[in-house]
Amino acid sequence: MPMMMEDAIDVDDLFVDPTLELGLANVASTVKGLAQRLDELRLLGCCQKVTWSKLGVIAYISQDGHKVLLRYLHCRPDDGQWALSDESVLDAVAETHGGRTLVHLCWNESGSDLAVVDSTGRISTFSSPIALNVFTISRPASEDAEDDGGGPVGLVWLNLNRPMHAFHKGTKANGRWAYVPYRRRPLGPLHPLNKSGLVSVTRSGHIRLLYQNPDSKWAQISIEIRSLGFSDDILTHAALWPTDGGFLMATHSSCARICLYRVQVKWDPAQWEPHKPGAPPNPFPTPSFHLYHMKTETPSGIFQPAGHAVDNLDDFLHSNTTPYSLTHLEIIAPSPDTPGGSPKPYILAIFSLPVNPSAGQSHNSSPPSVIVRWQLDIMKQTLHPSFDDVVSKKANVQLKPKSVLRRQDDINLDRSVVAIEHIDAGNILAISYEDGSIASFDADSMTSLNGVEDVNNVTSMAQAGFSFPLDTPGHYISFSPNSCLAAVLDGDGQLRLRYMGHSFGAEDGLYDDGKFSSAMAALALAYARACCNESASDDVLALVMQQLTPDIQKSFINEVYRALPVNVDFTVEQDKLMNNQYIQKCLSMQSALGFKSRIQQRSLAAVVPWVTLNLRQISILFAYFFHFNKSGREAEAQEPEILRMIHGNVKWALDLAKYLVDDLFEMADNLQNLPTDPNSFSQSARNFESLSVMLILSSVPRSFLKYICRGIRGLVFGFKGAANLSAESFRIYSSIYNLIEESPLKVDVYEKLLANVDSAVKHAYQGAGFGGGDRAAPERELIITSNIPPVLQSAVVTILTKTMPLFRSEVDRMALCLQDYTWLGLGDDKRTELFKRHNEVDILKRVVIGLDFPDRATQPKRRCVRCCEVSEDVALPKTISVLRMVAKVQVLRSCICGGMWAVENVDKLPSQVFPG
Repeated sequence: MPMMMEDAIDVDDLFVDPTLELGLANVASTVKGLAQRLDELRLLGCCQKVTWSKLGVIAYISQDGHKVLLRYLHCRPDDGQWALSDESVLDAVAETHGGRTLVHLCWNESGSDLAVVDSTGRISTFSSPIALNVFTISRPASEDAEDDGGGPVGLVWLNLNRPMHAFHKGTKANGRWAYVPYRRRPLGPLHPLNKSGLVSVTRSGHIRLLYQNPDSKWAQISIEIRSLGFSDDILTHAALWPTDGGFLMATHSSCARICLYRVQVKWDPAQWEPHKPGAPPNPFPTPSFHLYHMKTETPSGIFQPAGHAVDNLDDFLHSNTTPYSLTHLEIIAPSPDTPGGSPKPYILAIFSLPVNPSAGQSHNSSPPSVIVRWQLDIMKQTLHPSFDDVVSKKANVQLKPKSVLRRQDDINLDRSVVAIEHIDAGNILAISYEDGSIASFDADSMTSLNGVEDVNNVTSMAQAGFSFPLDTPGHYISFSPNSCLAAVLDGDGQLRLRYMGHSFGAEDGLYDDGKFSSAMAALALAYARACCNESASDDVLALVMQQLTPDIQKSFINEVYRALPVNVDFTVEQDKLMNNQYIQKCLSMQSALGFKSRIQQRSLAAVVPWVTLNLRQISILFAYFFHFNKSGREAEAQEPEILRMIHGNVKWALDLAKYLVDDLFEMADNLQNLPTDPNSFSQSARNFESLSVMLILSSVPRSFLKYICRGIRGLVFGFKGAANLSAESFRIYSSIYNLIEESPLKVDVYEKLLANVDSAVKHAYQGAGFGGGDRAAPERELIITSNIPPVLQSAVVTILTKTMPLFRSEVDRMALCLQDYTWLGLGDDKRTELFKRHNEVDILKRVVIGLDFPDRATQPKRRCVRCCEVSEDVALPKTISVLRMVAKVQVLRSCICGGMWAVENVDKLPSQVFPG
């Protein structure tokens, strides 16, 4: 008789329903991965294998645990779509860690430095000097000894000492949104020289501070927590939250005790200045720890029954015997600078049940995960009244305040938690579950955010109704700089991108204007926050382009201009434009939203901001060039590499001037065949809404055009007075001089034309009775929509019918007409398209890069992840003067649009370009 198992029995035959599909293999695989993840979270507080930096780099550990892979969000130049880049390998990691398994990644606050931790507790750090995907090693792992007890269970970077503007929320009143700004101070121990530093809490119970000295070499100090007598076992988790001059620190040990400490870091000296020539060198600042124990909790029987369930004692006693383990430990403390007061800090711990892979489930009678919270109160202590009768030699005895941890109500969760992260400027806690779902909680109250409850107040995207749709589960997750995208590592070690979604007011066939308006305000608030704290904002733009039509995008653009304190009226006070820190952010947003591909031309509403960004960059370049000359650094400013950059930008600016004037003459000729009555002109105004008219009519680009004229004149005078030029510098400077002198459009003529335009615009405003406050609306309409506002239609008529004829005799129109402007990339004709297919232009040096050479396809070059422009510089400048100039004009790591650089064909870079 054959054994039963010899017959091929289909599992489905055991059930009545033959259509039932169990999918046991998939369940087992998912549960196994979950069991491993929960076990990892239980044993080690530092096990983050994917992390998204503030600058936009996603770093994640490969499936074999031996490599760090890098990807970033970028706009594809071929079709203008946003997507993740191909992965590249951070090569130096494997070498410095000697093949050890990597367990944790952590970015610093600015997003430029990455810490990598291996299984033996060693820490290496890497810096990104000029591109998102190119790193140099700043601290090798070999500086640490291999020590299991030295492995970090808590790790944070020191904050940088730079106050920033921030936004608390948006509030709607009378149909308009107002955004509440405030100034945020940096917290925590701050390095006196603003150098890098890391604080690590180890398994063996030590606190380490790794920090860079002024010579960029690393040093460290440590202190043993056991010295206070409150820690007697191996630590599994630690949470650190920056305070003034130190940290709040919570630790959890293997004996299930949670301890709260106050850690102070003091530097000696607190201020440091480099030594003066001839004087002895000043000693480097040395830090020291000061550790204070505040409170201890022993959560062995931590899970209290809810108030309504105290009579069901049997279930409670059973639940207290289930093997919950701590998997996450956090300290939640809002910024003290936030308007409206500061809620008290609290400790948040997540306890989870283990998963049995063979059973495929956890304990049915208990919630898979529980959130437990303790609020920290500082209580003033007073003596008992009976002590008033005791005669004391000391008057006014002051007792030290007492620290009290007040237990809050537990929050039972119906799924296992695999990740928790602060998002949306710290306002939201995002909790990721085993099934791929992501829930958002208010960080102050831990209220679950499931939809829009208040359409007139917006504090975050989650509070305004944005959420992550259910997607493929992943046990490692990190959120984008503005929290609207998520990078998820799935079970196969592949990185997946997830977008937040919103109904934008369209629900069940109905339209809710309140929800649409709050969604626009939330997007604008996210973008404004990114602009203030110097985060990448590409994630917001990617979401806007994916989910909003071009018409709705205009609502977003208008809301951003309202959120940021952007003044776009420089009709009178033009000198203030150079100090406007947000104009670049707004122009970059507009040009990015209008980008279609590298070949296709942007729409007028996007090309005007794009050209204005170029004008702004040239203005800044000229300003710093002359600043260096006036500050006694003539030799630095006149280095060949700097002069080459000046040469290309002068050529581009002159060609643009000729392009504008030629186009204005052509429109003036066309206008002669039309009535000159302003009322008649308004009917055909759209025919004159061209790039040339917009650039001279709007006060922002017109001001930059005037700055550039001033700079070109300065170059002529500078050349005539230049001395001690090298042969190469003289050759380049002579070429610049000849470009200017031989131009068919003389700079003084161009300046006079712009002055006449200035006068026509001012007269149009004055004639309509527009004062300073009134001009803001039409100037904003010009810069946002590229439509000619009614108040300025008379100015256009004056410019084309009166101003342009005055300059006919002073300009060689034939030379302007025959000039080749294709390299400017501003036309939508076939010649410009053909040029773009075969060439690119270095956006910094303004030189043409031919694409038809055999090696061009594989040659490394930097490409902006936002505007897709390129730079051939793939190494740090060779001289300090060029480095100083590039850093001053802010194009070392970012493009002229503010987008970050990434190196194409990074694997072809010679190793000596970025030495480790």
